[in-house]
Amino acid sequence: MISLVNDTIDSDDINHLIQWLSQDPPPRLTKGQKTLEFEKKFAEYVGTKHAVYVNSGSSANLAMAFTLKELYSNRLINNKIVVPAVSWSTSISPFIQAGFDVIFCDADKSNLGLDLDTLEEIFIKEKPSTLLMVNVLGFVTDMDRLNALCLKWGVLLLEDSCETMGSTFNGKKTGTFGSMSTFSMFFGHHISTIEGGMVCTDDDEYYKILLMLRSHGWARDLDEKTQKEYKEKYKVDDFNNLYTFYLPAFNLRATDLQAVIGLKQLDKLDDIHEKRFANFKLYDKQINNSYWKVNPYTQYKDDIVSNFAYPVIHPKKNEIVKELIKNDIEVRHLICGSMAKQPFVITECINHPSYHRLDKLPFANNEVHEFGFYVPNNPGLTEDDINKVCSIINNFTKD
Repeated sequence: MISLVNDTIDSDDINHLIQWLSQDPPPRLTKGQKTLEFEKKFAEYVGTKHAVYVNSGSSANLAMAFTLKELYSNRLINNKIVVPAVSWSTSISPFIQAGFDVIFCDADKSNLGLDLDTLEEIFIKEKPSTLLMVNVLGFVTDMDRLNALCLKWGVLLLEDSCETMGSTFNGKKTGTFGSMSTFSMFFGHHISTIEGGMVCTDDDEYYKILLMLRSHGWARDLDEKTQKEYKEKYKVDDFNNLYTFYLPAFNLRATDLQAVIGLKQLDKLDDIHEKRFANFKLYDKQINNSYWKVNPYTQYKDDIVSNFAYPVIHPKKNEIVKELIKNDIEVRHLICGSMAKQPFVITECINHPSYHRLDKLPFANNEVHEFGFYVPNNPGLTEDDINKVCSIINNFTKD
């Protein structure tokens, strides 16, 4: 079986975890010092000032959306947010849950990210306050142009990099372009902490709200100066402060047990990126598909593409998928196709002013959704594995 993903948690990680668990007295397993160490190390790796560890990438997006909602009155001009049609359910749903008016943007035909021409049209017509960018499968859009558009139209940029850990644009890692960014550490992602996610930011105010939203709305995880401000504002003494809740929040905490795994995972992350990039280049060299082929190299030929999986779009999708499965090769829909085709989006957006846009997504709706799928890329693949996958695909797609 050629698997879509492989577990990055190996026997060395497990043995390290066992040693840590075997301490006398036993270590604290819930969120504690190891979580703080992991957050610090991850922020340093990505290149941001702050990182907040949560229990999933989906929870990271939830925390990001509600942090923005909490600071809405002094950060945003309206509640309109542009989101990519090619993304993930829990990239979009937290913003719907937080009361934002979502406006869908079609995908770029070269890299599956945002179509920047369409995006500018939306900026002009809708005048949104916010943009959620999702870096799809490790591919990064033209960030020079995207940043220029956001600056020109006064749009706040958020970044979902759950599939793009380690990819770069002009030497700058994904997760450092937006006001906040999110990552996933689910099984089979670039690194794994079993379940887990991270929110990164350089903004001190966002960071404080994120810490409170993660843990019930209390202030005990904040610095002493900020805690003092809350206590004075609400006339709360030190004893009662521990169980005083200043925001309507969640419990999104992960554990120190997972953080111990994460600290070890970070040590091999560069090797994982190199292997994924090498695999991608082998796919890119061998796949013969005149109908559509991903092209992430246009603006950044010297950067890293930490590819999550290799995408294919072709009208013979059903035949190719059937043959891949027959040969014990895992394959799946290209993420989940177009989000605009998902029932919850149609239900939630039908009464919104932007509903008409759900039908104006030709590439996402007609190509990605109908003809798209992806095949394995993970550090465990061999060259023979990739050759086999490419050979089967090329039997249907070659000129």
